[in-house]
Amino acid sequence: MLADDAYMRQALACAELARERGEVPVGALIVDPSGLVIGRGGNAPITGCDPTAHAEIAALRDACQRLNNYRLGGCTLYATLEPCVMCAGAIVHARIARLVFGARDLRFGGVRSKFQLADSELLNHRVEVVEGVLGAECQRLLQAFFADRR
Repeated sequence: MLADDAYMRQALACAELARERGEVPVGALIVDPSGLVIGRGGNAPITGCDPTAHAEIAALRDACQRLNNYRLGGCTLYATLEPCVMCAGAIVHARIARLVFGARDLRFGGVRSKFQLADSELLNHRVEVVEGVLGAECQRLLQAFFADRR
């Protein structure tokens, strides 16, 4: 979908900002049902000395503060990398309607690669999951980052 590509490009810009800070380049964006961006985030566990400072958590916090509500029903979260189990749990708790991610995380993926938390029938909320949007670009950014660090 064309809109998904445009929003994922904005999430990639958030990932690039994280990379510039020396963080693993992961970015996230939250869009409300009208198409308005209400939350942005980039990875910051190193600079924030906070293991929970993932891009998705930052975007959720930003959106929730903006709406003054811990529920984000009807919203879509865009992430450049498949969310981990912690982030997938937060996405479910926030009642995000739709998750769109770029690259799979084969080591820690909590949505498709290792677990299927976001749309598990065991939970009281399921998230529609779309994967692979600009996946090659998201993957390249991560690969370049780790190649530079070696």
